[in-house]
Amino acid sequence: MVSNRDLRWSDLDRQVQFRRRETSDDGFTSAAGDFEDLGAPVRAKRTDVSDAERWRAGEVAASVMARFLVRWSPFTAAITPKDRLTFEGQDFAIIGLKEVARRQWIEITGSARADL
Repeated sequence: MVSNRDLRWSDLDRQVQFRRRETSDDGFTSAAGDFEDLGAPVRAKRTDVSDAERWRAGEVAASVMARFLVRWSPFTAAITPKDRLTFEGQDFAIIGLKEVARRQWIEITGSARADL
């Protein structure tokens, strides 16, 4: 488990951008639009998921899986798996979210295509 003593501000050495798909609704049907930036970039710590963990999870496609740790805030707490995370030009589908150390950190697990 992560605690304030285990993690320093300098460990959050990356920046991620959250993105949300805009939808339009004409009263009869709704259509999904493109993903657009959601708020300002957020500082994060990135940890790649090991190949052994990916193998146990049954992941066989050419993909990159990583965990991003961000500070808890009302903004980051509102992120859902429907959103996307962009890191260094790569879009990660959010496949897991969990609060670590109540209202201190949020761990986001994401998967991105490695062959694009």
